[in-house]
Amino acid sequence: MEPAPEAGRSGCSNVWALQRRQLPLPASEPQVVASLHADPAQRRRLWKAAIKWPMYSVAVMPVLLAAGWRAGQGLSVRLDQLLLFLLAAVLLLAWENLANDVFDADTGVDTQGKPHSVVNLTGRRDRVSLLANGALLLGLLLMAVVALRSSSAVLTLVLACCGIGYAYQGPPLRLGYRGLGEPLCWIAFGPLATAAALLALAPAGTGVVPWWAALQLGSGPAVATTLVLFCSHFHQVEEDAAHGKRSPVVRLGTGAAAALIPWFVAAALALEWAPVLVRQWPLTALLGAIGVPPAQALIRLLRQHHRAPERIVASKFLALRFQALNGLGLAAGLALGRWLG
Repeated sequence: MEPAPEAGRSGCSNVWALQRRQLPLPASEPQVVASLHADPAQRRRLWKAAIKWPMYSVAVMPVLLAAGWRAGQGLSVRLDQLLLFLLAAVLLLAWENLANDVFDADTGVDTQGKPHSVVNLTGRRDRVSLLANGALLLGLLLMAVVALRSSSAVLTLVLACCGIGYAYQGPPLRLGYRGLGEPLCWIAFGPLATAAALLALAPAGTGVVPWWAALQLGSGPAVATTLVLFCSHFHQVEEDAAHGKRSPVVRLGTGAAAALIPWFVAAALALEWAPVLVRQWPLTALLGAIGVPPAQALIRLLRQHHRAPERIVASKFLALRFQALNGLGLAAGLALGRWLG
């Protein structure tokens, strides 16, 4: 089946087109998965999908926003701390992605509809688990270095984010299976991660957690990040429901869930534009609106095709494009405000 016109205009890669043609895979035909993995070209595409490199924009966004905000305030930005935080954040998200594959393999939710799961690709749950734990330890070690050079609260806040990430996917809680993943995502990637980033870039010895600044700066972009998670459920409703994963889309149904997408976008923009309206942020902060076109494409796609999993498997990447462009535009707008405001 050909991709939806909206998805084609969004510029989705051939990897996601491959998935649209192949998903979902019948549980009764495991040889289909084996044949996919046996084809070298398709296997390379599946590995590209498994790496999920576009997803790492959600990991780096809090510190980029913090850097833009500090630059716009005329405050110093410690580039060494920025780079260390970026690398650590990428490693910690790699842990979360790999651990999610491991935990989903335990419940069987990925057996049918996710040939690009790293566990499915390698067939080695033990090695994937070891790699995930290695990424976690190295990421926390780098965050400890960042904390030593700034504030101990940085590591505390990051550990809280990791705890939320584990509670979302790991046993015995598996809160994502109870439909609580979205609020947990907002908390972790919003005030917690943004507060940690603001402290990491501040001069050493700054001990007070900037909660208000973190809440104001991180709330809107965190809604955009949460939208990425929300959209990841649409194409796998049947598989999730069959394995007891009661995501919001499973609970609401695809039609009602699709009707919420404009509200996600509006909430993200409203939280970012409110400080501009009260003149706490410069007009250039409105550059976050460059994320609106992919958001519009996402709204159209899910409104028209929410019942067709094979046509909306790439919806989360439209949401991710909105998240990335919106966050980068906001960060750049805050930084430029000092000179252009």
